[in-house]
Amino acid sequence: MAEEQELADAQRAHWQDTYAAHPGMYGEQPSAPAVHAAEVFRTAGARDVLELGAGHGRDALFFAREGFTVQATDFSPTGLEQLRGASLRQGVDQRVTTTVHDVREPLPLPDASVDAVFAHMLLCMALSTKEIHALVGEVRRVLRPGGVFVYTVRHTGDAHYGAGIAHGDDIHEHGGFAVHFFPRDLVDALADGWTLNEVHAFEEGDLPRRLWRVTQTLPR
Repeated sequence: MAEEQELADAQRAHWQDTYAAHPGMYGEQPSAPAVHAAEVFRTAGARDVLELGAGHGRDALFFAREGFTVQATDFSPTGLEQLRGASLRQGVDQRVTTTVHDVREPLPLPDASVDAVFAHMLLCMALSTKEIHALVGEVRRVLRPGGVFVYTVRHTGDAHYGAGIAHGDDIHEHGGFAVHFFPRDLVDALADGWTLNEVHAFEEGDLPRRLWRVTQTLPR
């Protein structure tokens, strides 16, 4: 438990330093999963979106530009400061709220209060399997019936799986960033009690990173 907390604290500090040193490090263009999610959310009739691990906000801002009301959370105050500044410059600040939050804690939202949840590479951060299950339980709690959850994770077919510093529980640290690489049975376990709409394999970045984009829906 102490080792898990030590890793979590180190990762929080690492992300804070990274956002401070590289403002807007992921650019202004939305990720491909966010573009896909916006279509899925719109088709489902969603109006409000919760983004977990929003960082400096390229995807949260995209959702806002697409007309959604967005609640953006991240454990980095620095990243969220950059997000708020960009929302003002883009004229979407009325549709974006930010909250500093660590997903190891319960989500700061009431039950059944949002239509959709998006998380790009947040579930595969330095979270234990137990913490990931608890987080998805929280996502289920805050979603309205029929709500949609779209998330992406790096998986055990990724080139960095097994490389770098091993922390156990399929967590490996490479270049200062710790990643929980997902086996397929974890995706299936997280979809228990949901409708698993899609598990789409894709690649991103220069390595390239190998990921799954997962879409699952709560029963009405």
